[in-house]
Amino acid sequence: MNRRHVLALVALCVSLGAGLLAAPATRAAEGKLELIEPGKLIVATDSTFAPFSMRTPSGELDGLEVRVMREVCRRLGLAYSPVNIKFDALLVGLMADQYDITSESMDITPTRQKQVAFADGWLESGARIVTRKDTGIKGPEDLKGRNVGALSASTFGKLVEEHGATLKSYKTAADAMQDLVGGNIDAVINDAVAGNYAIKARKLPLVMIETPLSTVQKGFAIKKGKPNLHAAVNKALAEMVADGTYAKLITPLIGYDPAPKAPIRTPAM
Repeated sequence: MNRRHVLALVALCVSLGAGLLAAPATRAAEGKLELIEPGKLIVATDSTFAPFSMRTPSGELDGLEVRVMREVCRRLGLAYSPVNIKFDALLVGLMADQYDITSESMDITPTRQKQVAFADGWLESGARIVTRKDTGIKGPEDLKGRNVGALSASTFGKLVEEHGATLKSYKTAADAMQDLVGGNIDAVINDAVAGNYAIKARKLPLVMIETPLSTVQKGFAIKKGKPNLHAAVNKALAEMVADGTYAKLITPLIGYDPAPKAPIRTPAM
């Protein structure tokens, strides 16, 4: 065997050795992210809440949270695996390890922070009143004694009751808005981004009251005790905002960049 053949054999052995080492290293890295299935991020979303999560005319999943979460997965080298879950069941399924993370439009609240470890706030919005022009509702003080709809298990229901209105809960925000159009309720308390999008996209005969009822940040919920996954998602989100990718993904849908200037942070444990 001449020198050239020896060198070629050595190079082949090194290459094979590196390949054998690379596979366990990759699996180890995936394991460190505390995933339910290696190489895959199972994400709970509710495809009925446009523009956060919705179906395109061709049936494809799209929306603000979908675009952001797909990019998070790309940066982490994971397959994006969405599952469609109704909003009121999101945290129950998360605690039962049915999925790794939720990407629904969920408000970060102190009560929820005790239950789950939110990734850093990814979008800033708030609660607003949506009504018909004929109801005479001009501000929060006009809600007293009215019938007002809100998404079941959301923070909006509490706001309805705090303002002296009678709450009617809905499984989807679209159902609440349709009931409002039909005259079955007097108003809906909805997310500002979602409410504004629905009125424009569906050409609904509704108006959004300027006075906000709350200012909130949305968060992706992770079960506590998964610090590596929590840190990895936070890193991906921060890099997306810093390099301009976040704005490029979000702005085409709603016309502006809603990234929080000071994201709310939740401990992983």
